[in-house]
Amino acid sequence: MKIGILTSGGDCPGINATIRGVSKTAIQHFGMEVYGIHSGFQGLLEKDVERFTEKSMSGLLHLGGTVLGTSREKPFKKKKGSDEEDKPALIAQNVNELGLDCLVCIGGNGTQKTAYKLSAMGLNVVSVPKTIDNDVWGTDYSFGFDSAVTIATEAIDRLHSTASSHNRVMVIEVMGHKAGWIALFSGMAGGGDVILLPEFNYDMGHVCDTILERARKGKPYSIVVVAEGIKTDGGGHAGEYIARTIEQQTGIESRETVLGYVQRGGSPTPFDRNLSTRMGGHATELIVNGEYGRMVTLKGSNISSIPLAEVSGKLNLVTPDHDLVVQGKRMGICFG
Repeated sequence: MKIGILTSGGDCPGINATIRGVSKTAIQHFGMEVYGIHSGFQGLLEKDVERFTEKSMSGLLHLGGTVLGTSREKPFKKKKGSDEEDKPALIAQNVNELGLDCLVCIGGNGTQKTAYKLSAMGLNVVSVPKTIDNDVWGTDYSFGFDSAVTIATEAIDRLHSTASSHNRVMVIEVMGHKAGWIALFSGMAGGGDVILLPEFNYDMGHVCDTILERARKGKPYSIVVVAEGIKTDGGGHAGEYIARTIEQQTGIESRETVLGYVQRGGSPTPFDRNLSTRMGGHATELIVNGEYGRMVTLKGSNISSIPLAEVSGKLNLVTPDHDLVVQGKRMGICFG
């Protein structure tokens, strides 16, 4: 068999480990030919591919980013009034001309949607979820999430010392447009006093009362962790808005830190390296068994898969009954 691998969307720790997991399993165990497709779906449109060997996999396990490169190309999204070529048809044609028996698509929600549409066209597709936001539906965790949480937690740990030294409120903005998983997990692990998530409404009066109450109890500094996607009444970063409003309403000096892309860079954690390896290997098993149109998932401690049709258009969001939210509230942490 001959398979192609592409990575699409934002970069993320663990992509290279997944490429390695797929390729080494396919080449060494199943005797397949493996081709890396450069720049996501753009590479499929241009037939920009390279053949992988065992040597190609050296050094990938701990390497951040993606050796294949990535793009935000969405072949099914056509601009109004555009006379662009039929990209999905061109992809199908190129897959056929390259002689690929299956495509392995590694990416987030947009990639899963495209993978499903290609599958519905009749192409053999298997996908692996990739997102630091952990918002792909159908899997408990995606690789990249643990790495991002680890980076964010370390930053929060470091900000505790400067907050206590200056009796300030430190506001840390982490990634998460629609899903607050990074804010929840890093906020809880880092000892946040206030954690604001896009899924939950918040009241700035309540947030400020929480901070003032802490000061009255002899706790002159507070740590506030916010996801970038929370709703704000003002412009600019969410963290900047929250810090400015807290200082205005409480009189306590407040500063914001925006972690930004640092959460997506660098080496994956051991957990993510192992998750990537397992998911990559399972993707290859699906191909061998002819189980196409499926996304690899982690459920509990087991690696399995679900139909792409179930994933497309859905999001994995934090709910009020999540045990970390429930336990946090019991411990007096403010969620807005």
